[in-house]
Amino acid sequence: MDTINNSRVDSSTVSVIQNYLNSAAEEMRRTLMRTAFSPVIYEVLDFGISLYNGDMDLIADAPGLAFFLGANDFALRKGVEHLGMENLEDGDVVILNYPYWSSAHAADVALFAPVFEEGEDKPFAFCCIRAHWLDLGAKDPGYVLDSTDVHQEGLIIPPLKVYKRGKADPEIIDLIRFNSRMPEYVLGDLEAQIAAVKTGVRRLRAIRAKFGADTVDAATREILDHGEKLTREALADLPAGTWEATDIVDDDGISDDPIPIHIKVTLDKERFTVDFSGSPDCVPGPVNIPFGLTETLCKVALKTLTTPTQPSNAGCFRALEVIAPPGNIFHATYPAPTYTLWSAMVALETLFKALAEAMPDRITAGSGGDVPGFLMYGIDRRHGTPYAISNNEPVGWGAGRDHDGANALNHISTTMVRNTPIEVLEAKTGMFFEHLKLRPDSGGAGRYRGGLGISRGIRFVTPGDFLTITKKSKTRPWALDGGEEADTNMMHYFPGTDRAVSAGTYRSKVETGDRVEVVSGGGGGCGDPREREPEVVLEDVLDGYVSEQAARERYGVVIENGVVDREATASLRGAHGT
Repeated sequence: MDTINNSRVDSSTVSVIQNYLNSAAEEMRRTLMRTAFSPVIYEVLDFGISLYNGDMDLIADAPGLAFFLGANDFALRKGVEHLGMENLEDGDVVILNYPYWSSAHAADVALFAPVFEEGEDKPFAFCCIRAHWLDLGAKDPGYVLDSTDVHQEGLIIPPLKVYKRGKADPEIIDLIRFNSRMPEYVLGDLEAQIAAVKTGVRRLRAIRAKFGADTVDAATREILDHGEKLTREALADLPAGTWEATDIVDDDGISDDPIPIHIKVTLDKERFTVDFSGSPDCVPGPVNIPFGLTETLCKVALKTLTTPTQPSNAGCFRALEVIAPPGNIFHATYPAPTYTLWSAMVALETLFKALAEAMPDRITAGSGGDVPGFLMYGIDRRHGTPYAISNNEPVGWGAGRDHDGANALNHISTTMVRNTPIEVLEAKTGMFFEHLKLRPDSGGAGRYRGGLGISRGIRFVTPGDFLTITKKSKTRPWALDGGEEADTNMMHYFPGTDRAVSAGTYRSKVETGDRVEVVSGGGGGCGDPREREPEVVLEDVLDGYVSEQAARERYGVVIENGVVDREATASLRGAHGT
């Protein structure tokens, strides 16, 4: 940590306390991963873990889904506001998933606990964990793709004390049990979250006991102020101005109409302002975004551009202002449906797109567009119990002004999470995977080539329900500086049969022997493809990233018998003015 001046606590002590806090969050993370029942938590890491001071300012977090970490801030404040700080007691654990307060869809359930010193009536800290639950009784099992109001999306839980003064409330637990198709998984994950929260409570108390209340409080103030200082210094080095961009969300799941979103970003050395006012009002289908999640995607962008290697805390975001009027698609209000949150991923890419011209050394081309995901729901024939297991596919990342895009990585909005291992998917569902491979030519051509997406072939060995989700399958990931746009995400159901369907977001019954191919998008290219060195194009062909046909047609490079035909290449490129 850089030296902190004018501190009442020396910088070494501040750094030690910060590492203690980060370690406490990490121990919560490990507790959750080792005790959770669902692969979406212990394999995919679809959770967010955050620690706060008594003023509900973020002071530490642990790696997880970035969109959850910032949303926890909003959920904690709304939960405390609803219950009243004065009504919180030692041993309480609060649960909520009301989307407009928890800042996610109903399946992402947040828990938080106040942390008290003995004899004190106001908490000095809070621990918060959010994780994805498999089922809370929504109208469709697994995932909801076409809800038209929030009450079709499962049990709605306002801020309630699931633990009161250290004792579980059996009535709340029964309410959850009887509103889930998979209560064993859901209640197991609830207990895992509670165990992790209690771990955080113990560790925060131990830190306070070790260093003393005054020292810890002073250190956390310094941590927050230092986060602000570093962020504002980084902002001052960025260009000042206003930039705008528009992109397209495929549809809302109710109609096929595309949804244009518009984002305006203003930097003025002191503020990072993101304005969503130019985007449409809430739509009938479940792609509306709670405001807390909109704030979070802006936090992800700000952190990426300013202090990506520094720990996150509330000070890092004091310079952020987010504008989205209530009723806007990025400020969903009751009863707007919010289950399919993929439009937030498209928005993050659009925010970077707005800044790409102003920050050529920091922004790459579009990366896949969003997260292409799939889920199977069925009955485990060994036990007669239902299951719902999902996976998020990797995409190609966009090229930059001095490098190719990476192949097959998680989308930029989910960089700290993982996919579900094939072994887990095959063992716990009715899916068998016939192939998983990179897609040649899926990355956008350019002087610097976009990364490749993947193709996954699935054959079903038992019947069930299968669904796929992407909201970026009808328009291509964007390119830079004359590069070419990349291939899109797309799902091919029942290929080679009279039932064949190609779609992005889709749900279908599947029978034994049916097949689906899941295809993920590539990254956009950067620069004129015909300026790419012929020998580099040859390497791409030999590696299987680019076909010989694409080398000729898109890059103007003729390859014969594994070598570059320089005369034919010069002639072809000359004919195109390069």
